[in-house]
Amino acid sequence: MASPPWAGTASHEQYFVLLTGANSGVGLGIGQRIIDEFLASRSLSSHLILIPTTRSVAKSRDTVQALRAHLGKTANTSEQLRSRAGPDYTPRSAISRIHIFSIQLDLCNLRSIYQAANQLVHGQVSDPTGTINDVRIPRIDAALFNAGIGGWAGLDWLGLARQFCQVGLVQSCTFPSFKKALPAAVLDQKKLLGDSGVPDLKTEAPELAEVFCANVFGHYILAHELLPLLSRSKPDEARGRIVWTSSIDAGHEHLSFDDFQARRYMPPYESSKRITDLIALTADLPSVQKVSGPYFTSPSVTDKPFSPRFYLSHPGVVCSPLFPLNWFLYWAYCCAMYLARWCGSPWHPVGAYLGACATVWLALADQEALDALHAEHVKWGSSCTRLGHVASKKTEVEGWGWEGKVEDREALKNDPSAGVLRKLKGRKWDAVELTEEKRNEFEEDARRCWVELEKLRTAWEAALGKGDGSVPNGKTA
Repeated sequence: MASPPWAGTASHEQYFVLLTGANSGVGLGIGQRIIDEFLASRSLSSHLILIPTTRSVAKSRDTVQALRAHLGKTANTSEQLRSRAGPDYTPRSAISRIHIFSIQLDLCNLRSIYQAANQLVHGQVSDPTGTINDVRIPRIDAALFNAGIGGWAGLDWLGLARQFCQVGLVQSCTFPSFKKALPAAVLDQKKLLGDSGVPDLKTEAPELAEVFCANVFGHYILAHELLPLLSRSKPDEARGRIVWTSSIDAGHEHLSFDDFQARRYMPPYESSKRITDLIALTADLPSVQKVSGPYFTSPSVTDKPFSPRFYLSHPGVVCSPLFPLNWFLYWAYCCAMYLARWCGSPWHPVGAYLGACATVWLALADQEALDALHAEHVKWGSSCTRLGHVASKKTEVEGWGWEGKVEDREALKNDPSAGVLRKLKGRKWDAVELTEEKRNEFEEDARRCWVELEKLRTAWEAALGKGDGSVPNGKTA
């Protein structure tokens, strides 16, 4: 096995990024943007090793080719790269520092998740175009969990007209209540178990709803299985990061513990994103660690007690094929989103590349900067000015506020941020001030989410014979 191109560089000059759902939409935008910002911000001797995941070899090949084409365009046209490198700059020098591989991952197939994790932890990865093959991955610095499905059937036109008349264009385009969800699909148990199921299992494995599995549970399993690559042995090593992708509109009303997977009456997409918010923002809270602790431990990381940190992002409002519309309605949809931005909304990047801003910032920012902002306790969204300038903005989460602390109206008015980054800018029309009672309820809901997810994880590990007998001696985020 030949040495990889970055073999001669120092470990801290190598940055390994896993990106799920990278073949289109926001995922492809994240891949493109992280290439650009890595080249613009990291040292001229650093290397980015980017591993996008897709569901097929053909999609992996197309994705790698698309990202490589974007890299070539950036390297050949960026004046910023030329000014950084000086008169000796050549496009080849930039291209040679970006390495793109890919693996196959189906988040609605648990066996595929375990296989992908095993390939990353114990096996080798390759470039599906044949440029570089059979490379071992020593660690993952940032896992960007973007993949997901919407589960929508279309629009409730009467509901759209009603909301537009009640709250106006900007609020309707930011927090729509008129999306119609498809009947919840439940994944086929036989396909999930395949030939690897435990034949004498005493308890039948619990059902899994499709949107819930694709958006939350599949990633939840993947992160646990990747702990050997995401955890660290020493406190001075850069902590692994897991960046969860949420939605701007995921409120308290979207989650019911009587319908946790949204199989019966809750909206599947919004419910899955509310669960994402709850677990990502609370992973390191003392009251939650009592139930989340086993998740961050495994026999495979007994020598790596420093677990990865959870971070939370959302792309704002982006026009993507996630929502099922014909070409004309899609065009009208994009026009409405741009109009909302021009009317002053801070939440309408509209394009996938701009919507990738918050996720890429969390992936590449210096750890000291993230720690100073207590970034793990904030939901970071991609905000955008009328002219298309983007930045990461703190997002209000119902029951949590902007930073997990109670702030009165006076404190919010004195927010030192400027322009679109001000907390009150783009706030939902029916938002209310956070109270200690609501804050405590949020933490309790988060604890219950962790309990439910851990029950599902251990049940499916037993069903598939994948249980690792977790040992509670690690330190959580």
